[in-house]
Amino acid sequence: MTEQHSPRFERGTDGPKVIVAGVDGSDSSLRAAAYAAGLARRQHALLAVVYVQPVLAAGTALGVPVAETTDEIAEDLVTQIRDSAERLKGIFEVRWEFHTFRGDPYNGLVAAADELKADAVVVGASEQAGHRIVGSVAVRLVKAGRWPVTVVP
Repeated sequence: MTEQHSPRFERGTDGPKVIVAGVDGSDSSLRAAAYAAGLARRQHALLAVVYVQPVLAAGTALGVPVAETTDEIAEDLVTQIRDSAERLKGIFEVRWEFHTFRGDPYNGLVAAADELKADAVVVGASEQAGHRIVGSVAVRLVKAGRWPVTVVP
C-alpha cells in the first residue's frame, strides 16, 4: 500500500515574489536595500522598500516636530532610491515600491512583511552598541522565524 499525500501550498517554492528591504537612512540599511535590489532583479521579484516612521510620544511632548522630521526622512529616502534606480535604468531593471509604516522598527517591519506578503526580509546590521544587549531589529526578525531574513553589514 502506498501513502498518498495531498498537495500542500508551499510558500516560496519558485523563489521569492516579494522582498522587503527595511531602510532608515543608515549606511547599513542603504547597503541592505542595494543587496535586496540585486536579489529582486535576479529573482524577478518585487522589491518593497520600507521605512518605519517612529512614533515618539516623548518628542512630541517636548514640542519636537517628530512627524515633520520623519516625513522629511521618508521623502529623502524616496529621492535617493529613485536616483539610484534612474542611474541603473537600462542596465538593471528592478520593480520596486516604497512604503512607510508607523511604529517601532521591529513591529513596523513585521506589519509590512505581513501586509505585503513578503517572501524574504533584508535589513542592515544595527550600528548601535546598545543593541548587543537588548537585541537588534535584525535579531528579533530572525527569532520571529516567519521569513528568511538576510542581515547586511
